[in-house]
Amino acid sequence: MSTRFTIARLGSQGDGIAETETGEVFIPFALPGEVVTAAREKDRATLMSVLEASPLRVDPPCRHFGACGGCAVQHLETEAYHRWKREKVVHALKSKGIACDVGALVPCAPHTRRRVVFTARRSEAGMQFGFVRALSSEIISIEECPISLPQIVAALDRLRMLAGLICTTTKSFHMAVTVTGSGLDVAVHDSGKLGENQRRVASNFVIAEGLARLSIDGEIIIEPKKPIVLFDGVAVAVPPGAFLQATEAAEQAMANIVGQHFARAKRVADLFAGCGSFALRLATRSEVHAVEGDAAALAALDRAFRFASGLKRVTGERRDLFRRPLTFKELNAFDGVVFDPPRAGAEDQSKQIARSGVPLVAAVSCNPATLARDLRILLDGGYALKSVTPIDQFLWSPHVEAVALLEKPKRRR
Repeated sequence: MSTRFTIARLGSQGDGIAETETGEVFIPFALPGEVVTAAREKDRATLMSVLEASPLRVDPPCRHFGACGGCAVQHLETEAYHRWKREKVVHALKSKGIACDVGALVPCAPHTRRRVVFTARRSEAGMQFGFVRALSSEIISIEECPISLPQIVAALDRLRMLAGLICTTTKSFHMAVTVTGSGLDVAVHDSGKLGENQRRVASNFVIAEGLARLSIDGEIIIEPKKPIVLFDGVAVAVPPGAFLQATEAAEQAMANIVGQHFARAKRVADLFAGCGSFALRLATRSEVHAVEGDAAALAALDRAFRFASGLKRVTGERRDLFRRPLTFKELNAFDGVVFDPPRAGAEDQSKQIARSGVPLVAAVSCNPATLARDLRILLDGGYALKSVTPIDQFLWSPHVEAVALLEKPKRRR
């Protein structure tokens, strides 16, 4: 049974929100100002029809939109979409009492995402391969993907075949595909244990199809070409499943903002450094101490530095910053600190930075809520917030990146 709703606003996850006598109802794919009919179940509803459409409604560019759970707001006009993304950062800061003039959103172009995670499962009908429907375990097979680099889209059939060759489980498993300078790097998780014959067949397929590498649960099955990414011209041989920013353009935009902030810094600490997307760029001007918990990522950063030319000294330290953050005394040896933690943020590390005398700090985050929490800690410790720049690299999704720059006027001794 469908009910008529009027949409009041767009929620943080991209759902239209209708206000009713019994509370808010979240309706995916509905826009503010629209009158719709939807089938309600508790606080959620499935859109049935749009009776009065918003002038901001546009035709989605992908035929799978609405079924595939990867995108939430392809139906929203571009400028309105940019405002919505920026407001997510604004609201998160306000929730922590932070007043700041948030900059304009750095936009994300279609067809630029270099790393995509697919879901696969063997069924009686054959190999299912694609993205999972929102709030479901159903796999939606896809034939196109306007967020992804063309190299990934062109390889969909080959990737589906590869999934069938390596699958030894009845459960769903994941295949992360990354575009590198050497070709596609395919990292699979939870597909089951390969027998010797399967390993040989899969390896032959990888070679024949020109893929750079196949790894399963962190083990390299075959690596015809070492996957290489460039950080401002510095070649990094990334390990299987390594974290990379979703798009090169967003990575470069963030690096430019951070680099300008540290233009006069002689020594910089890069916390949660990964494979060195910040550290190796900053090393053109500053000595850098890179701290990272993942040994393979840190080793890749170190190798890249040793084979690069024109960089200042880069040192590395393997350290779990959640369990053992750098202390304020250790931090006082640096002129600048950049930290780019996972979605959980860096609460304990922020407390140590707040106690330090480091004059320049750059906070990078993919989660506005934890960013706001960490910034509140830094502001309460005497830092001044100079700028916040939202950056879109997760096109048409609810996720938004942000870079915040802070200064502390006087170094504490």
